[in-house]
Amino acid sequence: MPKTLITSEIELKTVGKQFGYLRVPHSVHESAYGWIPVPITSIKNGDGPVILLLAGVHGDEYEGQIALTKLVRDLSAEEVHGQLIVLTMANYHAAQSGRRTSPVDDGNLNRSFPGDPHGTPTQMIADYIENTLLPGCDYLIDLHSGGASLFYHATLLRGQGHTPDETRQLGQLQEAFDLPYAWIFTSGGGPGSTARTAMGAGNRNGVVSVMAELGGAGTVSPEILAATVRGLERVLISLAMLPGRELDSPRGTREMNAVGTIPVYDNGLFEPRKNIGDAVAEREVVGLIHFPDTPLREPIKVVSNLEGVVLCKRPLGQVQRGDVIYQLARDAVPPQGKS
Repeated sequence: MPKTLITSEIELKTVGKQFGYLRVPHSVHESAYGWIPVPITSIKNGDGPVILLLAGVHGDEYEGQIALTKLVRDLSAEEVHGQLIVLTMANYHAAQSGRRTSPVDDGNLNRSFPGDPHGTPTQMIADYIENTLLPGCDYLIDLHSGGASLFYHATLLRGQGHTPDETRQLGQLQEAFDLPYAWIFTSGGGPGSTARTAMGAGNRNGVVSVMAELGGAGTVSPEILAATVRGLERVLISLAMLPGRELDSPRGTREMNAVGTIPVYDNGLFEPRKNIGDAVAEREVVGLIHFPDTPLREPIKVVSNLEGVVLCKRPLGQVQRGDVIYQLARDAVPPQGKS
């Protein structure tokens, strides 16, 4: 039995610019021999790194999908040294429907790695990325946003590195992407990673891996989209994959360590009192929950149990018990022994 049931319409070893689909078998009542078409593009020319670029891992996250679409449309093979492998809608049905998870199997692709070659469609896609695509790659960039329920400023996410060389390369990617914020993980990662995310898959394959959170709220921010397109180009220039182009001046990145989230415990309408980048003190009131069904009732104060800076926030007005309204972070502390 083959390791994967997915077939590719393109040959990744071929030089040039190719587009086609990964055919994920999906036999259903309406289509006995049907398959799910996951778009895949390869741009290969000359010697250089191999980089896997993902978007649409969550289907309600749009900046990455647009940025990668622009990239593959605008780049010619002659400009490239190395290879770009690009999935613009990695979980196709989720992206097509604008949902975080796939309507076919309710699969959350970024919680499905390492996948199953004979499992559900989402599990098969996860397996193909982890065990067919990533083993041939040097770098992975996985583009996300806050989706429908959260909003981030443009933020890079990365580990600290488990070797001096990996640490250097992660720093190089961060500096090149040049986003306003970088969320530095203080644990996890490495070849022994058990994370069920695409970054975890990259780590298990020895691939230098980063992720980005780029807006959200079910919308597309022109400013964040522009920063994403610029950042991707700067990464490729930094890796010597676009030798005909030069880096523009850096804008600088604020490194942060996440410290936790602030949830709500009541159902109602949320009035925020903080925006991204605002400082929050412990025991500070960060918002109010109102009750239009009982308008004479006093609103409930939402009090922070943490101190930090707002890294992301919930943009939706309606909240239910258990919803997270803010994620907080603090300025990153260099790892012990580093400065």
